[in-house]
Amino acid sequence: MMKIKKSVGSTVFDTINIVIMLAICFAALYPIWYVLIHSLNNGFDSAQGGLYWWPREFTWDNYKEVFRNSEIITAFLITIARTVIATAAHVFFTAMVAYAFLNRELIGRKVFMTMGLITMFFSGGLIPTFIVIKTLGMFDKFIVYIFPVMFSFFDLIIFQAFFRTIPEALEESAKMDGANHFTIFLKITLPLSKAVIATILLFNGVFNWNDYFMGIIYTNNQDLHPIQTYLYKIIMTSDSSKTSLMAGSVSMTNFTSTSLQMATMIITTIPIVCIYPFLQKHFVKGMLIGSVKE
Repeated sequence: MMKIKKSVGSTVFDTINIVIMLAICFAALYPIWYVLIHSLNNGFDSAQGGLYWWPREFTWDNYKEVFRNSEIITAFLITIARTVIATAAHVFFTAMVAYAFLNRELIGRKVFMTMGLITMFFSGGLIPTFIVIKTLGMFDKFIVYIFPVMFSFFDLIIFQAFFRTIPEALEESAKMDGANHFTIFLKITLPLSKAVIATILLFNGVFNWNDYFMGIIYTNNQDLHPIQTYLYKIIMTSDSSKTSLMAGSVSMTNFTSTSLQMATMIITTIPIVCIYPFLQKHFVKGMLIGSVKE
């Protein structure tokens, strides 16, 4: 085959693109690397500055101290439980509503769809939402992390776009065999919707894992605070308060409040980073929903 020689302009263009992309990658990855090396370095040595690329005094003491703190362990358990339960409930409930709204015989379907579209652009605001949650008895209870986020009309639209790609002949065949709507939804629609489910799982899982705001607004009980809310409190308090909050009465020899913050940040990031590769294949497919018509 004849090798096509690139023009000077094309070579310059490609080079500039590569340089820009490398700069963007560096800008995105270096903050994570910066936090990592400080979490693996002696806290008092880090406080002296000049630490940019590698740990000067390597130590695991920051991570040992984080896992030694019972309050942090409780916050991690709350975050894990919240992420798993809230994300699963959101996906199942939103998918079920999306499947029901595809039925043209549903009474009031257009009214409900119009109401849902309005909620995408307007909300009641923080104070009315807080009053509703308190009136329903969810304030300062674990369920406050579950029920308010069980449904999203935006995700409903994504589910519907995917459900429309499933051949209607499958549903008609199941109905001829005596299956009802719920059976069709569970045994046909959901198993064929792994791509969109993975997409919604990832979006909502990341939200539930990273969210700190609900813990601040809707809970007073320290034992109900997720790890991100706990980390937020550490960052927002004074240095002396942070030290006592993170380290308790343990004598600090190799770590400071800042180095403990860094270690906590890395620990809270690892689960999402580990889960993403397993969902990436379905995630990419799910992101293309509605972009190509057969």
